[in-house]
Amino acid sequence: MTDYDAIVYDLDGTLVDLDVDWNAVAADVLEVYETANVDPPSRELWDLLGSASDAGLAAEVESTIAAHERDGAETAPRLAHADDLLERSVPVGVCSLNCEEACRIALEEHDLGHAVETVVGRDTVATRKPDPEPLLETVRGLDVDPERALFVGDSSRDQLTAERAGVAFEYVGNGPSGV
Repeated sequence: MTDYDAIVYDLDGTLVDLDVDWNAVAADVLEVYETANVDPPSRELWDLLGSASDAGLAAEVESTIAAHERDGAETAPRLAHADDLLERSVPVGVCSLNCEEACRIALEEHDLGHAVETVVGRDTVATRKPDPEPLLETVRGLDVDPERALFVGDSSRDQLTAERAGVAFEYVGNGPSGV
């Protein structure tokens, strides 16, 4: 990792393990669709989020998911890579599929916020991973070229994001988590 001018970390599954029951989140988002009398595209959370804008439910769906993430960030266990983050001598950023506020809460809960120069969450830019823009925005915030940065994550979505952004990638642990 010393060959890079900056390192960007995913948050959930990489630095912390958000204390979120994702099935409960999906149920609450389905309730948003039901209350609005809109047929959901599926029962999968990320499909529900992806279709929320077309259904006129984007703000409410985002708010529902973010509330769970913020709560889960307060009690998220710290993972081993968080210690690696503190040892970095290059600028560090976080690029996450979670909302930015939840990222910041988790970083502060584990006294990591001071070591992170920029945070880009799902709601920071107009697109989400695996679109490259969130990662590129993080890298721009660190003032380095994409080819001089490393993205550390836990999912195939993270790897695809890095490939699309032209950023080197490394799995935390033994490979993709399946997220």
